[in-house]
Amino acid sequence: MKLQQLRYIVEVLNHNLNVSATAESLFTSQPGISKQIRMLEDELGVQIFGRSGKHLTHVTPAGEEVIKIALNILAEVDAIKAVASEYTLPDQGKLNIATTHTQARYALPPVIKQFMQRYPKVSLHMHQGSPEQISEAAADGTADFAIATEALHLYQDLVMLPCYQWNRSVIAPAGHPLGQLDKVSLTDIGSYPIVTYVHGFTGRSELDQAFSEAGIKPNVVFTATDADVIKAYVRMGLGVGVVASMAVDKQQDNDLVVLPAEHLFRASTTKIGFRKGTFLRNYMYDFLELFAPHLHKTAVEDAIRAKSQEEVDLLFRAIELPFY
Repeated sequence: MKLQQLRYIVEVLNHNLNVSATAESLFTSQPGISKQIRMLEDELGVQIFGRSGKHLTHVTPAGEEVIKIALNILAEVDAIKAVASEYTLPDQGKLNIATTHTQARYALPPVIKQFMQRYPKVSLHMHQGSPEQISEAAADGTADFAIATEALHLYQDLVMLPCYQWNRSVIAPAGHPLGQLDKVSLTDIGSYPIVTYVHGFTGRSELDQAFSEAGIKPNVVFTATDADVIKAYVRMGLGVGVVASMAVDKQQDNDLVVLPAEHLFRASTTKIGFRKGTFLRNYMYDFLELFAPHLHKTAVEDAIRAKSQEEVDLLFRAIELPFY
């Protein structure tokens, strides 16, 4: 059994069982990957992948267990390399961050700027996607950190740390009747077409729950993952928007009516997650603290030692999170 074989089966799974795409990403040949997978299956005496002719069609039950262990082994190998690099190249390396558009566009820029000034030799890569994609990237080791408001709890292999809280604002075109109100209500918003986030993005669940508890069925006519897109369609008169307050710029959005809505919706908490067992380089600890000052190295190490996510949550329960 070779590490290369384990890496091949993991990458084949990551490429939706497409061996050609896997070979291209690994800069090797398709026959070479197929041969190594066959050799591993012969050695183990089980099929990892089901086949139809020359095509892989599914992962077998045995294959699921093998790949799960392979992921852990490869993560440990990467951890060993990270330990060595921490001593030989302490200020060099790479950092992969998976996050949503809202975090990348509004919350992270000043943090990224400070981090890159402090660590010019660290290569930083940001990957945007849905909360589920982001969480999966951290769980399978593709990303070092996942930053999101939703879906991180779906993956038990992650250590999740609270970063900050945020709420929403209602936006409408200039001259809209909502602009005449001193304090907007859910009934007020629900009487107009609504433009907001796609399900599963940027705290959308809190919006849905608030309307449900009020017995109001909102008329959501358009959804998007990007607050800038939502604002563009509000400007077109498609409806009133509900967006993260951090996505509203007083200067750039001075043509919109902006109404606070923190009294209507429960605050959401953005978290940062990383795979359990990950060896965090010192520059990774610094990134965590830059993003959320209460996540200093001692606090993060305490969270890593915790036996469950419930214990992690207890560690930070007494901390008053900053409000973005």
